[in-house]
Amino acid sequence: MPEDYIVIVTDETDESSAPIDGQRGWREEVGKRIASLKEVRLPVSQLEQNMNQFLQLVGRLFKQVDQQIGSESGMTLDEVELSVEISGEGEVKLVAGGKAAGKGAIKLKFKRSDAKP
Repeated sequence: MPEDYIVIVTDETDESSAPIDGQRGWREEVGKRIASLKEVRLPVSQLEQNMNQFLQLVGRLFKQVDQQIGSESGMTLDEVELSVEISGEGEVKLVAGGKAAGKGAIKLKFKRSDAKP
């Protein structure tokens, strides 16, 4: 069965202004730097594996948070919203506020299924 691919548009900034032969993308001068948008084809299986690993780690972290909050105060964690970014290499990264948060991040919202509205 042939591999499925997804196209990711990445925003890379570098000091050089020389285009790379065969690169598909767009370039825009920003100050003294050149911002490049380029398309990268990633195997869906690689992205699935990286997203699964990321979600497992986040799940472990918030399970621990939930246990600590509950044991200390009697409260529970009902909702978590995370911003993630997918790199041109297929890495799934947590975005932590500031300018990075508004840069095309994907928002993942987790809500406890037994939480009351």
